[in-house]
Amino acid sequence: MKSLQKIKLLAGLCIISFIPAQGQNMEKEIDAIVSSMYTVDEPGVSILVAKDGKSIYRKAFGKASLELDVPLKPENVFEIGSITKQFTAVAILMLEEQGKLKIEDDIKKYIPDYPTNGKKITIHHLLNHTSGIKSYTGMQSFMKSARIDMTPKELIDVFKNEPMDFDPGEQFKYNNSGYILLGYIIEVITSDTYENFIEKNIFEKIAMNSSYYGSMSELVNNRALGYKKKGDTYLNADYLSLTLPYAAGSLMSSVDDLLKWQNAISANTFIKRTSLEKAINGSTLNSGEEINYGYGWRKTNVQGSKGYSHSGGIFGYTTNGIFLEKENVYVIGLTNCNCKNVREITMKVAATVIGKPIPDKKDAIALSVDEVKKWVGAYQFEENVIRHIILKDGKLFSLKEGKNSREFEIYPMKDGSYIFDDGTISYTFSLTDDGKRQTIFKTAQESFVGKGIDKAPPAERKTITVAPKVLKQYVGKYELQPNFIIDITLEGNSIYAMATGQPKFEIFAESKTLFFLKAVPAEITFNKSDKGTIDSLILNQGGRQMPAKRIE
Repeated sequence: MKSLQKIKLLAGLCIISFIPAQGQNMEKEIDAIVSSMYTVDEPGVSILVAKDGKSIYRKAFGKASLELDVPLKPENVFEIGSITKQFTAVAILMLEEQGKLKIEDDIKKYIPDYPTNGKKITIHHLLNHTSGIKSYTGMQSFMKSARIDMTPKELIDVFKNEPMDFDPGEQFKYNNSGYILLGYIIEVITSDTYENFIEKNIFEKIAMNSSYYGSMSELVNNRALGYKKKGDTYLNADYLSLTLPYAAGSLMSSVDDLLKWQNAISANTFIKRTSLEKAINGSTLNSGEEINYGYGWRKTNVQGSKGYSHSGGIFGYTTNGIFLEKENVYVIGLTNCNCKNVREITMKVAATVIGKPIPDKKDAIALSVDEVKKWVGAYQFEENVIRHIILKDGKLFSLKEGKNSREFEIYPMKDGSYIFDDGTISYTFSLTDDGKRQTIFKTAQESFVGKGIDKAPPAERKTITVAPKVLKQYVGKYELQPNFIIDITLEGNSIYAMATGQPKFEIFAESKTLFFLKAVPAEITFNKSDKGTIDSLILNQGGRQMPAKRIE
C-alpha cells in the first residue's frame, strides 16, 4: 500500500465543470439526467465525461459522508469493485507479451495442486468467465467470512474443492473465483504481490496517484464512505475485508485516475492493440457461440454506437465505465451506495454526449385508443419467440411468452416508436403492403423483426389463498448473495418480498410453498428443513435457480 500522508477533511461542496461555452446545453442535460437519481442529501455519484481523452464534464452529486454532512467532490476515492478486472486482465496480457505466459496455458502449469477434475482449464477460461469453477462470492459461506483477512492461497482453498458448474468453455457464467486465480498466477510468475505489481507497473507508470489496492484500516485521502439502503433508511455498508475481492475487485480509484487509465489503454501504453482486441471484442464458447465478454471488458452498444464497458458492485459502492471507440467518448460513474443503478445513468449520459439521447417515458405522447389498438396482437420473431401486445385501460403492454413472463407498459413517442421504462428497448410498428401487422423490436444491442400472427395471449396464472398462519412461517430475511438480502414481510393477509435496494413487491401463491411476482418475471419457493421450519428459499428468475439461506 502506498504511504498516505495527511488526511484532509472533506469540506464544502466541490462541483467542477470543464464544459466549453458552446456545451452549456449539454451540461444542463447531463445535470438533469444525474440529478434525477442522485439528490444533494443522500449518498451520491462522481461523474466524468471525456471526449478525445480530455475531460468535458466533471461533477459530483450527493454526500461523501452522511454523518459528517460532507458533500462529494470529483476528487473522492471510491472502491471500484469489478472494474478491477480490467487491471488484472491487462496485467496478464502484459505478461503474455513479455513471454512469461500464454493465454492458452493450463492453469496447473502455475498452480500444480489445483484440482481440475481431469479438465483442462486455461488462463483464457479464467479471463472470460467460462472456466466452470464455482464463484466463491456465490457460496453461502462467503458472508460469514466477509470480515476475515485471507491470503490468496487461503482464499483459493475456499472454492477449489467445490464441484464445477460446467465443463471449461461450455458456458459463460460471471465468476469472481477465476480472477482470484489470475491474481495468484501473477504473483507466481512475478515473485511479487498482486498489489505491488499493479501499483508499480500501472499506477505509478501513469501517475494514478489517487488509486490504491484497497484497505479498510489504512488512511485513504478523500475516501468516500460507503452506504447501503434498507427500506427508506441509509446505513453504513457492511464491513468487507478487502483481501477477499483481491484481483477480482479490491482496487480503489477516482474518476480522474480512471480517465488516465482509459487514455493509457487507448494509447497502447501497457499492451499492444492486438492484445487489446482480445480483451474488448468478446469471445466464443466451445460451440462457437459468441459471448460479449472478453478479458476484463464487455462489448457494448449505446444507441448503435459500439464500444466496451465494465461495471462494479461491492459493499457500499457501484461503478460503471463506458468507452465508445468511434466517437472517442469515455464516461465513468462512481457511487458510494450499492442502492442505485449507475449503469443506467452512464448509458444515458454517453448517449446524450454522442447526440443520440435515450428516449424518456416522461416525453411520451397521448394517443387515442383507436390509434394504439391496431397494434394489439401476437408477433412471431426468430427461434419462435412470441411477444404479445395487450391493451388495458387505453394503454399498451408487452408480454413475452414463457415461464415467469410479465407485462411491461410501453409508451408512445413522437417518432412513432413505443419505448419500455428505461428507454433502451422499443417497438416500432407498421403495416405491410397487404395490411398485416409487423414490428421491429430494438434493444441496446440489436434489432429483431416480428411478424403479426393470430394467437391469443397466455392466460394469467391462477392464485390460491394461503392461511396467514402459514404465511407467517415465511417472514424473515434470506441472504441471496453477500450484501444482497430478500426481506419477506406480511401485511394483513398479503405477503411481500423486497430485495436490497429495490421496491417491495407483493408475491402471489400458486401453491402453499410456490409464489410468483406479477411485477417482475420471478418465482419464489420456500423450503423446509428436516425439523420442519423454513430455512431457505429459491429465487427463480431469468432461467437461474438462486438459493437464499434464511438468516433472520
